[in-house]
Amino acid sequence: MSIMTIGLLVFFTGCVRNREYVDESYWLTKERGEVVYSDPYCNYYIVEGDYGYTILRATSGYKPYEGTIVYGDFSNYGYREFYSRSGGGIFTSEVIEYWLSYYDAQSGIEYYCY
Repeated sequence: MSIMTIGLLVFFTGCVRNREYVDESYWLTKERGEVVYSDPYCNYYIVEGDYGYTILRATSGYKPYEGTIVYGDFSNYGYREFYSRSGGGIFTSEVIEYWLSYYDAQSGIEYYCY
């Protein structure tokens, strides 16, 4: 084999390994929420879902912006994976509080961020 062939083989093999396949049909069966509060200076954000408001803490280095539609399990505490349909990727956040009223979500974000 020539050096050029080996180089191309390594290059294309590396590209395939780094691809992440997202099964969107799986994520669309989960709860749908919209990010209604996200501040660049705070790791916490609020998602409005079917059962009220959820406060989450960004843990994966990615935090969605306001207006982003996300899918996942917003009704259980702990670290969860979520899917950002607009971003097309999966990210991890921690569910801090869920099923909150609008007032409780505002009070909670003030507690965690300020």
